[in-house]
Amino acid sequence: MDNRLKIKRTNPKVLKERAIKSALFSCAFVSLLVTILIIATLLGDAINFFTEVSIVEFLTGTNWSPSMKPYSFGVLPLVTGTLMITVISAVVAVPLGVATSVYLSEYADKKVRKVVKPVLEVLAGIPTVVYGFFALTFITPVLQTIFPEISLYNALSAGIVVGIMILPMISSLSEDAMSSVPDDLRDGGYALGASKFNVTTGIVVPASISGILSSFILGISRAIGETMAVTIAAGRLANMSVDPLKSIETMTAAMVEVAEGDIAAGTAAYDSLFAIGLLLFVITLAMNMVSQYLKSRYKEKY
Repeated sequence: MDNRLKIKRTNPKVLKERAIKSALFSCAFVSLLVTILIIATLLGDAINFFTEVSIVEFLTGTNWSPSMKPYSFGVLPLVTGTLMITVISAVVAVPLGVATSVYLSEYADKKVRKVVKPVLEVLAGIPTVVYGFFALTFITPVLQTIFPEISLYNALSAGIVVGIMILPMISSLSEDAMSSVPDDLRDGGYALGASKFNVTTGIVVPASISGILSSFILGISRAIGETMAVTIAAGRLANMSVDPLKSIETMTAAMVEVAEGDIAAGTAAYDSLFAIGLLLFVITLAMNMVSQYLKSRYKEKY
């Protein structure tokens, strides 16, 4: 019995499986470890910041001026700017993304799908700084012909370009969710005399709603965390205005401003970088948790 057990343990296939299992576990462990280290780094300096600045003042203050006297660390203008960019990008990306995914999944033939889908995925590979300059040199001049009073740096052009950026994510994930719906459901609809449009809107989209909602949340999370495109296109003017034609500053742009400035480490201004990062982490974590809940809540099983 012991000899057979020894042979089994030294079997090349068993050793190979163990090696693969150990390698996969190591990758998962490294991912978890990096996440823990990021949280620890953010928490350490954020706690130092909140020993000097009240967390209530940070979350409810309406003035952000970390490097110029009188210093103030109210994050509400940054949150307002971030939400404005997020809403504008969602208005652009969500309907276009769903319409594109419906076309690719239900209407496009294989030849068209082979061309259109890779082109959409190419958009996801373009550097964000390129999107920022595209918004500044193309989208803003176009908007100036419609709104002459628009600022050179404005929330509207930044939101539009971020919407273009997250469009491939929403359309690709939604199309994958629709394509996973069994053809038997479509055939049942056609057997009852439903048109293709009725089958798409009444069967396919409801059956894949969990994946579609998840794509929305993930796309919005991506928009919240966007940095370079927003920094270039929207400017760095922290204010509470909700006018999309004016310049604003987002949370990520404020982090870039603090990191690029001549601010000594250990000061409240420097530690505010980590406080903003922690708040941004909490927001994106909450968005991803909502995505997971919606996915499990509305997931269809076939």
